[in-house]
Amino acid sequence: MSSERGSVAGSAADRLEAARADGLDRFPALVGFDGFVDAIIHVVGSRRSMDDEDYQRIATIPEFAARCGGAAGKSTNIELFVREERFGGNGPLMAGALGRLGMPVTFIGAVGEEDGSDKVAEVFQPFAERCREVIPVASPGHTDALEFEDGKIMLGKPQAVQAVTWDRLVERVGEDELRKRVEDAKLLGIVNWTLCGGVQGIWKGLREHVLPKIEPDPDRRLFVDLSDPAKRTDDDIRSALEELGKLNESVRVTLGLNRAEGERIARVLGLDAFDDAHNYPLGSVMRRGAAAIREELGLACVVVHPREGAAAANAEHNAWFEGPFTSSPRLSTGAGDHFNGGFSFAQALGLDLEQSLAVGTAVSGAYVRDAISPDLDRLIGFLRDLPAPER
Repeated sequence: MSSERGSVAGSAADRLEAARADGLDRFPALVGFDGFVDAIIHVVGSRRSMDDEDYQRIATIPEFAARCGGAAGKSTNIELFVREERFGGNGPLMAGALGRLGMPVTFIGAVGEEDGSDKVAEVFQPFAERCREVIPVASPGHTDALEFEDGKIMLGKPQAVQAVTWDRLVERVGEDELRKRVEDAKLLGIVNWTLCGGVQGIWKGLREHVLPKIEPDPDRRLFVDLSDPAKRTDDDIRSALEELGKLNESVRVTLGLNRAEGERIARVLGLDAFDDAHNYPLGSVMRRGAAAIREELGLACVVVHPREGAAAANAEHNAWFEGPFTSSPRLSTGAGDHFNGGFSFAQALGLDLEQSLAVGTAVSGAYVRDAISPDLDRLIGFLRDLPAPER
């Protein structure tokens, strides 16, 4: 580990130790509003026998694409082996990461039983145990997560989460109760705009009916992840970004993007922020991209996280941190949500930009190695002995 990288990671660990000693109860979070049941799947290439796990998986996305492409004009049968089903959705995964780190988390979203009751669905019970409070307002969507060595393909079925709207929140929670929970929170997390049609209306409802009626708090932050807007039109994206700009007038907004999302947002905004990716070091390209998007939108912060690390920009400066990339993760579904949880956790605790990037990449790095969200002890230890990135 380079001395500078190690120094940043070590200082972040020190700050987390100090925050824990002072008490994390001072930093409540409110997160919402989606919810999915994730089936973690291997795509079977060939079988040695019909015993459950006696198969050779299709290891890469190009190999899978070739198998699908070869079926054109014919047909094919592809076996999907479900390794496990677990709670998912960008909101629950982010909230679960925060809860494991010790933040008091309130979650509102699509985590209810299929019968429409106000009970938390069984698959979400382990998640609910990490939170201070969970309020179901709809049943979850479903996702088939096809995992490969070089990435994952998420096949989403989001019909159920379309029930989560501003009107549904007011009906199930109540406007006064929403105000109380927002006013209590140091961190607000609102994610999965892409799959949840009601999210933009929730942003507007908070801006018009909640934030003007609560005590202003300069330390309160809102973290937003659009969550892969590839299928949404440019006009949809411009409308969402305009609403985020309005929200930033009432609360400091951080927009979180992975690399593909950053490149899409830059194109929609007419920026050439990522065009020099082949001519300059990755870190400098990501820093310039984050800074350009932040300046154009007028947000408090923009963070862009390719798998090799993460860059962020605020009004004062920008930074890059090389993460602990591993080429052999035990679990990759949810890695980005864990980065979001770690980065926003560090921001809420008042860590600086470089330290927040270190924490975000460390939470994600520990998660993909352990296949479980790290607690604060695991995170601090991971930061103090941060693995070198695998090439």
